[in-house]
Amino acid sequence: MTHDPQTMTRLERPTPHSGYHWNRSPRRFFEGWYYRVTLPTDRQTFAFMYSIEDPAGGSPYSGGGAQILGPDDGYLCRTFPDVKGFWAWSNSLALGHWGKTQLPYPPDYLSPHEFDRYIEQGYQGTATWHQGKLCDPGTGQRCEWQYAISPIYGWGDLQRGQLATAGLLSFLPMFEPGWQILMAHGLATGWIDWNGKRYEFTNAPAYAEKNWGGAFPEKWFWVNCNCFDDEPDLALTAGGGRRGVLWWRESVALICIHYRGEFYEFVPWNSQVSWEIDPWGRWQMQASNDRFTVELTATTDQPGTRLRAPTQEGLTFVCRETMQGHLTLTLRSRL
Repeated sequence: MTHDPQTMTRLERPTPHSGYHWNRSPRRFFEGWYYRVTLPTDRQTFAFMYSIEDPAGGSPYSGGGAQILGPDDGYLCRTFPDVKGFWAWSNSLALGHWGKTQLPYPPDYLSPHEFDRYIEQGYQGTATWHQGKLCDPGTGQRCEWQYAISPIYGWGDLQRGQLATAGLLSFLPMFEPGWQILMAHGLATGWIDWNGKRYEFTNAPAYAEKNWGGAFPEKWFWVNCNCFDDEPDLALTAGGGRRGVLWWRESVALICIHYRGEFYEFVPWNSQVSWEIDPWGRWQMQASNDRFTVELTATTDQPGTRLRAPTQEGLTFVCRETMQGHLTLTLRSRL
């Protein structure tokens, strides 16, 4: 497979907030990215989570991290203490972190062949390409992957174009952390090698999102699926949490659906959204606006896997996630 990110990203209008947000300020700051690919035949999902904290360096929390949630909720984590090995573009989705390498020049995007040849530990991703090699020295878990991505839905519909997930006010530094769905649905083709087992796939459902800011969320929940039985053109993202708004905190949530070319948006500024969340195992949400109502229930009997996330105390185990669950979704017209 070949890939030229400069050419490919011009073919797709990027979603808002696709670029790197750090403005070189020395304040506490993090940015995180999330890539996922689901393999329906294998009934497995891979999620890749990347983060950079205090990229100016010199902070006790400065550094990068890469985590993978693999088959049967298996877990791999690799940290990158050297912030100088991280790179990202400010005008479009492109990022990476070089760990062990013999290359003498500053990090940036490499062709897949160059990356494979010169980077012993690290990753790189764009809107249309994702690859990496990681090994957790503590557990021996290892993963290597290369796959191309064909975006289908960013965030929004054809009439309004690509939208900011948190609305127009997300462009102001008053809501932190920020959250953006970069690609609600796409198709991935390539391979992933997990501890020696190779998974090859063609047109597998793919997803991407990110968050960023100088403040860290207190609590959050999140339900996402773009691999429904008998509905290949359906993608759901729902979630909520407590975020900072200037000097106060607020609880907000949303339910959004891409389906057969249409975008159904239930957000605080156009809908009433409510939720009932167990500590773990059951997530129930409802929303309504002047045109539609929506209900969803997500459940799991799995314990989930503890994951690290950026906090005021650095990258720590503060969340839990599973790829093994059940979801029911009902959308009704009120007209």
